[in-house]
Amino acid sequence: MTKKSIQFNRRQLLTGAATLAVAPWLIEGQIQASHAKAPMLGPKQPKHARFKLGEFELTNIVDSESFIDGPYPLIGKNATEQEVRTLMQQNFLPETKYQPGFTPTVLNTGKELILFDTGNGDNGFIPEPAGGWLAKQLLPAGIKPEQIDIVVLTHGHPDHVGGLIMHGKTIYPNARYIISQIEYDFWTAKNKHSGDIEKFAKVFVDNTQSLKDKFTFIKPGDDVVTGVTAVEAYGHTPGQLAFHIESAGNQAFLWADCAHHHVASLARPDWHCVFDVDPEQGAKTRARIFDMVATDKLTVLGYHMPFPSIGYVEKLNDQSFRWVQHSFQLK
Repeated sequence: MTKKSIQFNRRQLLTGAATLAVAPWLIEGQIQASHAKAPMLGPKQPKHARFKLGEFELTNIVDSESFIDGPYPLIGKNATEQEVRTLMQQNFLPETKYQPGFTPTVLNTGKELILFDTGNGDNGFIPEPAGGWLAKQLLPAGIKPEQIDIVVLTHGHPDHVGGLIMHGKTIYPNARYIISQIEYDFWTAKNKHSGDIEKFAKVFVDNTQSLKDKFTFIKPGDDVVTGVTAVEAYGHTPGQLAFHIESAGNQAFLWADCAHHHVASLARPDWHCVFDVDPEQGAKTRARIFDMVATDKLTVLGYHMPFPSIGYVEKLNDQSFRWVQHSFQLK
């Protein structure tokens, strides 16, 4: 074999190798082209998330995935629209739409099955079909409504009590119900309210009147069960309660509606929320609760935080905090 023929064959080999290297790309391109007309499937996220806290088990369940207008003026009504828009820009978020999240929590202590809040149901802020999913999402999460032993209502707003009764039917027939006495008295007071508060009160009464004989009333410092203690969180509503949860040395804090937006509410706890019955007290409560959970490094369950609605709070300075989404490495 001559030197010329060897060089020629080498060139052929290199050319062949290049062709083989290109071929998969050509084939892949053909495959991609053949499937180019597959339908778009749309956004998708899990509907429940489960994790352990010591010997307890917690399950967070999506009640709605709706987007609403805001955050201004729902949050920051005592600020300017531009201030709120600028904060959204700085955090890579839309300026005029957000997903508030609606996330009830089920706690299994090993002895009791406790549901915190019942979602929108069919007469809450975001009713069926856009919301009110909790009752239907319990079964896929492995929980039957009739298994619920205790329903805890952190407060009386429609997106927390709307799922007690749906289509005229009691959803949790074997449960007893717990709420702050202050909260219950506020929403059931006759001839006291007007405007939106009157509408919200009607939803509360409509969803609780058939269950009133099953209610137990608690105050800050009282235990729901061993390991679950009520904490004062007044302002958003007159008797809102948060809950400290502890098992085997592991702690979490369920803060109900201490925050409505995972950036705006924490970065500026002094910004008023339109849903706060007492805006000034609501701001003070936010600052106090945020400082506490940040200082104590507590795992937080936040009803309106982005699903799976569990995380931590970082203190940036004396007036500002940051939500840190949990990475699901709880023991």
